[in-house]
Amino acid sequence: MTGLQRAGRWIGDHLVMAAGLLVLVYMFVPIAVVMLMSFNDNSKSRNVYAFRDFTWSNWAHPCRPDGMCDAVVRSIEIGLLATLVATLLGTLAAFALVRHDFVGRSVANTVIFLPMASPEIVMGSSLLALFVAGGFGGQLGFVTIFIAHVMFCLSFVIVTVKARLSGLDGNLEQAAMDLYASEWTTFWRVTFPLVFPGIAAAALLSFSLSFDDFIITNLNAGQTVTFPMFVWGVAQRGIPMQVNVVGTVMFLISLFLVLTNMLVTRKKAAV
Repeated sequence: MTGLQRAGRWIGDHLVMAAGLLVLVYMFVPIAVVMLMSFNDNSKSRNVYAFRDFTWSNWAHPCRPDGMCDAVVRSIEIGLLATLVATLLGTLAAFALVRHDFVGRSVANTVIFLPMASPEIVMGSSLLALFVAGGFGGQLGFVTIFIAHVMFCLSFVIVTVKARLSGLDGNLEQAAMDLYASEWTTFWRVTFPLVFPGIAAAALLSFSLSFDDFIITNLNAGQTVTFPMFVWGVAQRGIPMQVNVVGTVMFLISLFLVLTNMLVTRKKAAV
């Protein structure tokens, strides 16, 4: 075998791994840039996208830009509330769609995907028209943003939990009931622990979507300012480096939660 053939065989054997690594690099380079820029001192430069000097000032004074921390807190509040309601309603809906047969079930399964497939500008304008028609045109704010976020998060929760439920082995529940466990005990001791990773994933996804949303929020916010709207507003004058601090903190929290869930799942599987 010639050297060229060996090189071709090596490339063929490692092509998938190389492609995967390139995709990971493509995904994480922007995050690395955000982390790096959170330590950037751009006080002496108008170019906020060029790294000048290293500083801890951005981390020591994350609320220095007026209104930023208020916007972050507001986004977290809306995200947590929307996640709680969407996860609860979406989980119940997923159980109904997977475990029960009723008239219109196939139609419901199709309709669930519509908010996910519709452009956000269409959803946002439709919700705005709904609120105006309902007499809330002059009262847009926290409540209307919350309602809008619950609405578009529901579909993602239902789809995620449905996927987890569809993969469960029904024999496990049947075995528990054969051992004289009640339906309530079977649910909390068998079904819920098995479904919980899907519920947790749906909740994390919902919070990320809610915290990050701009288009739907901007159309239904009134005078309320969330963190994405704050970033859009200050971007016209120059983004403060503290925005990168918030982005880094949110990424690290998400990474911690994902790794914790993975370790707990592996520990339970090993036992």
